[in-house]
Amino acid sequence: MPAAVARRAWLTDLPVLLVAVVWGSSYLAAKGITTTGTVVAVLVLRFAVVVPVLVVAGWRRLRAMNRAQVRGAGVLGAILAGIFLLETYGLVHTSATNAGLIISLTMILTPVAESRLRRTRLSGAFTAAAGMSVLGVVLLTQGTGFSAPSGGDLLMLAAAVARTVHVLAMARMESVRGADSLSLTTVQLGGAVLVFAALAAAGAGGDGTPWAVASGFGAGEWLGLLYLSVFCTLFAFFVQMWAVRRTSPSRVSLLLGTEPVWAAVLGIVLAGDRPGWPGLVGVALVLCGTAWGRAAADRDQERVADRVPGRAAAGGGAGSGGPVGEPGRAPVS
Repeated sequence: MPAAVARRAWLTDLPVLLVAVVWGSSYLAAKGITTTGTVVAVLVLRFAVVVPVLVVAGWRRLRAMNRAQVRGAGVLGAILAGIFLLETYGLVHTSATNAGLIISLTMILTPVAESRLRRTRLSGAFTAAAGMSVLGVVLLTQGTGFSAPSGGDLLMLAAAVARTVHVLAMARMESVRGADSLSLTTVQLGGAVLVFAALAAAGAGGDGTPWAVASGFGAGEWLGLLYLSVFCTLFAFFVQMWAVRRTSPSRVSLLLGTEPVWAAVLGIVLAGDRPGWPGLVGVALVLCGTAWGRAAADRDQERVADRVPGRAAAGGGAGSGGPVGEPGRAPVS
């Protein structure tokens, strides 16, 4: 590869890799500003910052959406709201390291679910990778000794399942096909905010309304909230839209797939998470298993595409976002 081409590729890869780092740090950031009683309020505040910016940025394309696309995106938004609630409540009750690694199982669960729907067989390599990841999560949740997983761990596992449902719904819903990524993301997040606002109005906010919670925030909490809104959502989404036009979706997806690595590293280094020897072995197994599984699933998809004329292999993985794989991927994340 010529030096100039390699340099341009690196300049494209660097912002995408930064998104993966930001997403990995988002678990720690959300954990720092959220309690059991403020989950709903924090979600309202976070996306109250994001949605207006997306509306302004994509107003013309939003107006071009037809009713079926808006309804379909609204349904996806309701699923997305469930994902955020499960993730955020789970994060409150487990470590940032566990949260980031358990949620990465979406990369394993999605191809498994897709193979069941399509009635295709997964390769032996993918099955082995999936087994490695599951074993890793079992060890990860044990800490320094063998015990039942925490409630937070189970909520994060439920969130991984919900993410899988979200990805498959987007792939199979005819109504949202043809909608551009920005408009689809905006309506989904808008629908999720309506769910959060309804829960807050119904008194499910715990420690008060979003405005009451916001009034009690100090400088640190506001910085954490803005970090989640600006960097983990807006910056991440627009970098993906920019990068996917300059490189391949597979390359973007591969870089974004390093998110659980950063979640583990930052959780251990900055948050002082101490998973113990069983947990450290689990970390290694989850990271190796999801990376191996991602590669094996991509090869399986390519084989299916080669056998079935007119079917393209799916671009991106479950952990990718926006135009690559999971539109509007915005982890709690």
